[in-house]
Amino acid sequence: MSKPSDNLPRTVMTDPVHILAFGFGAGLAPFAPGTFGSLPGVLLFWLTMDFGLYIQLGVALSATLAGVWICGESARRIGVHDHGGIVWDEIVGMYLTLIVAPFSVTGWILAFVLFRVMDIVKPWPIRSLDHRIGGGVGIMLDDLVAALYAAVLLVLYGWLSI
Repeated sequence: MSKPSDNLPRTVMTDPVHILAFGFGAGLAPFAPGTFGSLPGVLLFWLTMDFGLYIQLGVALSATLAGVWICGESARRIGVHDHGGIVWDEIVGMYLTLIVAPFSVTGWILAFVLFRVMDIVKPWPIRSLDHRIGGGVGIMLDDLVAALYAAVLLVLYGWLSI
């Protein structure tokens, strides 16, 4: 009998929960799925950048709350907590980081790099959160804190470049 991971692309692309959790297939990238999974967050921000801050915060809050269930349910169905291909949390984290990024190509690239570094390196308490809190909350929370760290660095960058 094959394991769920043996047919993961088929499993993901035929289940609406997995389609969302895996970032519409971005999480199936053969390497760096979190980095590829952050790209839909950039697209989502680009689509909503003219809507204003309050709408963007509403999108972020809605995506975060939905993400707790989406990520938790996808992990439960696959049987792996925080599977590397589950990237809804990266989408939301990237989106949140871009909300505070300077509106420029450089600002967006810096936001992307800072968020990815924080998510990969997982400075304290991100690593602890990642290991101690289970379910969808744990999956989402480490990326939300990574976004917060990246956002703080972006704000500092903005202050220093004045």
